[in-house]
Amino acid sequence: MCIRFVYRGDDIITGFNFDIDPAVWDHQIVTAPDRFYLGILRPDGLRHGYHGVHQNGNTGTLLYVHGNPSGRYQAGSDALTISDLTEQFIQAQISWEEALSIVQTKKIVYAPDATMQAVLSDRYGRTLLIEPGIGSRVDTGTYSLMANASLLSPESTRPWLLPGDNRYEKAAQLLAKQGRRFSVSDAFAILRAVRQEGLWATRVSFVFSAKQRTVFYAENSHFDSIQTYQFPPV
Repeated sequence: MCIRFVYRGDDIITGFNFDIDPAVWDHQIVTAPDRFYLGILRPDGLRHGYHGVHQNGNTGTLLYVHGNPSGRYQAGSDALTISDLTEQFIQAQISWEEALSIVQTKKIVYAPDATMQAVLSDRYGRTLLIEPGIGSRVDTGTYSLMANASLLSPESTRPWLLPGDNRYEKAAQLLAKQGRRFSVSDAFAILRAVRQEGLWATRVSFVFSAKQRTVFYAENSHFDSIQTYQFPPV
């Protein structure tokens, strides 16, 4: 499932809930000198980082969405999967400007085995929402927010919304009440309010503070046991 937001106040703060069935998505928290990410075990035997933060502030996350035919996987030099784009951004192989250029010049498609949309943001709070087969948007304002429904074409995913799933609406209401001093603690309060339980429970919640150059994270909704990972000085 998952939910992601970017808040632009005195600090640029991003929050993310990683809601998955571990039997489907084998994951580990990986802390490298230049990156914090959730390593997803893929068929090639490697743990890929599709949800994470680079020390330069690049933050990328994939979120499940009901797929549309226009975003179906295809190979070729004129197409790029949303997973590859997101991983390259988290690895800082591409900048935010380059990511924007790519979505404007290439066809962004789903991976062969999963239908996902993405949020890419940088340390300045610039945010790009990407929906394969639908399009992309540079998002502005006080905050950006995405969950598992299309924002660019809401009607395309409306039939598949789960009854009672109001995470997006609840998070939007809470974010709208915040001020310039929005903090890491405030971000975790929102993630806690929209956490999931059951088979697709929230397995990892993380918050990145651009000003502090630090990722704060909690596993399995244990918000009283928040851990930190601070990037080395540049």
